[in-house]
Amino acid sequence: MEMIKSLVDRHPDKLTMETIKTGNKGYSAEISVVTYCRGRRRKDIEGRSKFRILLSFGQHGRELITSELALRILSILSEEQFLPTMDPASLNSTLDDLVIKVVPMENLNGRKLVEAGDLCERRNGRGVDLNRNWSVDWGKKEKDFDPYEENPGYAPFSEPETQTMRKLAISFDPHLWVNVHSGMEALFMPYDHKNTTPEGLSSQQMRRLLEEINKAHCHNHCMIGSGGGSVGYLAHGTATDYMFDVVRVPMAFTFEIYGDNTASSNDCFKMFNPVDHSTFNGVLNSWSAAFFTIFKLGPNHLDEFQEKTSASKLDKWVSIDEYLDGYLMERTHRYGKKMEVLDFGMQEIRTYFRLFLLSSVLLMFMFCSRISKSKCSRPIVSSFAAASH
Repeated sequence: MEMIKSLVDRHPDKLTMETIKTGNKGYSAEISVVTYCRGRRRKDIEGRSKFRILLSFGQHGRELITSELALRILSILSEEQFLPTMDPASLNSTLDDLVIKVVPMENLNGRKLVEAGDLCERRNGRGVDLNRNWSVDWGKKEKDFDPYEENPGYAPFSEPETQTMRKLAISFDPHLWVNVHSGMEALFMPYDHKNTTPEGLSSQQMRRLLEEINKAHCHNHCMIGSGGGSVGYLAHGTATDYMFDVVRVPMAFTFEIYGDNTASSNDCFKMFNPVDHSTFNGVLNSWSAAFFTIFKLGPNHLDEFQEKTSASKLDKWVSIDEYLDGYLMERTHRYGKKMEVLDFGMQEIRTYFRLFLLSSVLLMFMFCSRISKSKCSRPIVSSFAAASH
């Protein structure tokens, strides 16, 4: 992170960095977001005319190699490093039309635990798996559920890290999302919580893009398909499923960039990270090239599916939770002006709102029941009266 900050400072014409600090219930977290946008069109960073990409690395603390890839990608974007296989003129033309937001280390607190010696830790600083803390199918437990590894938290978005990422995704409104992990080599698309992929043209476009990446950079050995159908287990409450189903990101992926299946289950560092310089550099070279291929091909695939930049915001269904958290609190205006809104305790507001709805339903039920009973009792009384006469 120190190297990334220095990189941003050296290239203010291309890169900016914002650090977002949040917390609740005595736990605090911070997430740094690096934005890439070429100098002559920087005023359009929050505009709608560019292809918007959101990348997250380091969601699990033990997967250190993912944040190294973030650094490599940012170094290439700043032109301090280069891709030997890509023509600079073609690359510059591609990058002119992109805004890329990079979260180099989503789980900073978990990473600190790993660096302190707990090399198998994947959760955040208070023991929650950030990739089980999102709202799509949250909290469901499979037969092989591991409460240590997959603790989903006490509620969806209970963790400051996922709250920050949700707000970022809703306000930025990306066309393409990639959540980068390690543990195997795979190119996953939705869904994680069920053994199917989405229906329709968007699913076909996602698969076509993954097949091109697999052929060009994985030599056709990367696993492709839904996370739930390919990895061998279902995962509930994941970021990618939320991005696709709720934020309505047209192309939402999870990439697994490295894994050593010969490593002992007790050797987490070797299982999730390369341990020699040759493999380390090979992983970074191959996957950084893959991402720049995505930067080039992604807009073309989207154009075939839909022109999202001209779509109305009304085409999105956003829940009251997403509206309050993502649209009102700390939202960045499309012209770059901050809209500051006080945080009135969103967890409490949601709780009271749901209690109000529940009370209203119960009162309505009781009211309707009394009306129904009074209507039913009238003919019975009249019939008894007729019999007595």
